[in-house]
Amino acid sequence: MAASAPAGAARTSVRHRLRAWMLQGLADMGAPEQRTTPQTVHRGQRWWRVMCLTGVDYFSTLGYQPGIAALAAGLLSPIATLVLVAVTLAGALPVYRRVATESPHGQGSIAMLERLLSFWKGKLFVLTLLGFAATDFLITITLSAADAATHLVENPHVHSVLQGRQMVITLVLIALLGAVFLKGFLEAIGVALVLVGIYLALNAVVALVGVWHVVTAEHVVTDWSSALTTQHGSIAGMIAVALLVFPKLALGLSGFETGVAVMPHIEGDPDDTEAHPTGRIRGAKKLLTTAAVIMSIFLIITSFVTTLLIPAAAFRPGGAANGRALAYLAHQYLGSAFGTVYDVSTIAILWFAGASAMAGLLNLMPQYLPRYGMAPHWARAVRPMVLVFTAVAFLVTWIFNADVDAQGGAYATGVLVLISSASIAVTIASHRAGQHRWTVGFAVISVVFLYTTVTNVIERPDGVKIGACFITGIILLSFTSRLARAFELRVTDVFLDTTAERFVRDIAQRRIRFIANEPHRGDLAEYRDKAHQVRADNDIPAEDDLVFVEVTIRDPSEFECELHVHGHVVHDRYRVLSLESAAVSNSLAALLLHVRDTTGQRPHIYFEWTEGNPFAQFLRYFLFGQGEVAPVTREVLREAEPDRSRRPRVHVG
Repeated sequence: MAASAPAGAARTSVRHRLRAWMLQGLADMGAPEQRTTPQTVHRGQRWWRVMCLTGVDYFSTLGYQPGIAALAAGLLSPIATLVLVAVTLAGALPVYRRVATESPHGQGSIAMLERLLSFWKGKLFVLTLLGFAATDFLITITLSAADAATHLVENPHVHSVLQGRQMVITLVLIALLGAVFLKGFLEAIGVALVLVGIYLALNAVVALVGVWHVVTAEHVVTDWSSALTTQHGSIAGMIAVALLVFPKLALGLSGFETGVAVMPHIEGDPDDTEAHPTGRIRGAKKLLTTAAVIMSIFLIITSFVTTLLIPAAAFRPGGAANGRALAYLAHQYLGSAFGTVYDVSTIAILWFAGASAMAGLLNLMPQYLPRYGMAPHWARAVRPMVLVFTAVAFLVTWIFNADVDAQGGAYATGVLVLISSASIAVTIASHRAGQHRWTVGFAVISVVFLYTTVTNVIERPDGVKIGACFITGIILLSFTSRLARAFELRVTDVFLDTTAERFVRDIAQRRIRFIANEPHRGDLAEYRDKAHQVRADNDIPAEDDLVFVEVTIRDPSEFECELHVHGHVVHDRYRVLSLESAAVSNSLAALLLHVRDTTGQRPHIYFEWTEGNPFAQFLRYFLFGQGEVAPVTREVLREAEPDRSRRPRVHVG
C-alpha cells in the first residue's frame, strides 16, 4: 500500500503536467504579449518573417502552377498567367489590404461580414464561411503534403523504392507538420524562413537558366508566336480565351486569406494597442504587397519558360512535367544533382505549405466557435486544436487516397469563396464609409471573383460538395457543443451600478429575497399583484424586503457576455434590478452568485411555473434565451456551485 501511493501520486503529477502543457497553447501561438489589454504594447514577429510563414503556402504553388496553366491554356499559358497576375495585383491585393485595415486581429473578412448580421442568421452565416475556410486550410495541408509525396515518389533516384507508397508518405508528412506546431509557433516561423529563402533562390536559378535558354534558342519564341497566331488568329481572340480559362488558374490566388489570418503575429509599433494596431496593419500591408509582387514575377517568368521549353505532352497526366514543370527544367538543364536538390527543396516547402494553413486555422477557429459556445473551453488552446486538425487531415487524406487532382477542386472552391466574400465585405465597408470610387472599384472586383467562383463550381462541383461536408460537420459539432454547454454560467463579469449596490447592501442586512419578473404592462398593479402572489405562495412575512429582478434579452445567439445591473425604483415604491443578457436563467444565476460572494449571504429567488410543454420551453431557452426559467436557473446554479450549503436558493410557486 505504501509503495502504491507514491506511484499513484506520480501518475497524477504526470497527468497534471501533460494537461498544463497541452493547455499552454495560447501563449505559444500568439506570444503572451499579444493577449493584452487595450492599453498595453503589442509585440510579435517582423512582417517579413511572418510573410515566410504565409509564403510556404503561396510560394509553394510554383511547384504546380505552371503545369496547371499549361494544361488549362496550352500555348496561351503565359497570357493566361498575365490575366492571373493582373487579377492578383489589381483585385485580390487591394481587397486584402483593406481587410487588413478593417479586421486587424486575424478574423479576416468573416469578422467584417459578421457585423452585418445579428441573431442566429449571423451565426449560421459565419459557420458557413468557417466551413469554406476549413475547406481551404485543411485541403491546403492535405493537398500540399500529397503533392510533396508525389515529388518524392517521382524523383528518379528513389522512384523504384517508393512507388505505391504515396499514402504512407503523405500521412507521415502531415504528422511531422503537427509535431512542429506541438513544439511551438516560433519554431514554425523559423522553419518557414529557411525553407522559403532556399526555395525562392533555387527557383530564381531555374527561371534565369530557362530565360537564357529561351533567349539563346531564337526559334523557340518564333515557333511559339507562329503557333499562337495559327491557333487563335488575333490578340483579342487570345485574350478572350485566356479570360475564359482563368478560373482554372485560381489556385494561384491562394495565400491571401492566411496572410490576414496570421496578422496578430506581426510586430507593431511601440505605441500600438489591440484597439489601434497601426504598426501591425502597416506590416500586414507590406507582407501582402511584397508576397504578391514576388509571386507575380515568378509566375510570369516560369509560365513563359515552361511553355516554350517543355513539350506539351510532358504536361499531361503521367507526363514527366505533370505537376512538376520547374523540377523538370531543373533536371533537364542543370543536371541530376541540382535537380535532386531542387526536388528536396520543393518537397520540403510543399510539406510545410500546410504550416500557414495550420496557423490560419489555429488563429481563426478559436476566435469564433468558443465565443459562440460552439466549442469546448480547451478549443482556445493551441495544442489540443493541433491534434484535432491533424486527425481531420489524416481522415481527408485517407478519403481522397492522397490524390492531388481529386483535392484540387475543393481547394480552389475554398480559396475563391473566401476571396469573393472578402471582396463583398470591403465593398460594403467602402459604401458605408462614403468612398464612392472605392465602392465602385471593389464592386467590379467582386463581380470578377464571383464569376470565377461560379465558373469553378460549375466545372468542378466536387469542391462545393466537399465544402458542404465541412460546413455540415462544423454546424453539427457546433450545435452539439452549444447544447452540452447550455447550462454553463456564461457570464464573464458582473457589474452593479451605485443604485443596484445600495439595494443589495440594504437587503443584505436581513434575508436577501429576489422576485424574478418578466415585465409586461409595467404598471403599479403588475408589481403589486406579483409581490402579493409571491408572499402568499411562499409564506413570506409582510415585513421582509423584496427586490424585483428583470432581464431583457439582447441577442440570444450570443453565448458569453458581461452583466451590467442597473437599479431603479418604479412607481415610487418597488425596487427593481434590471439587466440585459443573452439568456435569462444564466444571468439570474450569475447575479445570485455575485450577490452571495459580495455579501456573504445565500440569496433567495422566487419564480412562477411556466405554462407549456417542457420540451418546447427548453427549445425556447436554447434558441431564444428564455423559456422554463426556474428549473434552468437551478440547474445552472447546481453546475456552477456543487456545494448545496453555499448554493443560492430557488423557490417556485
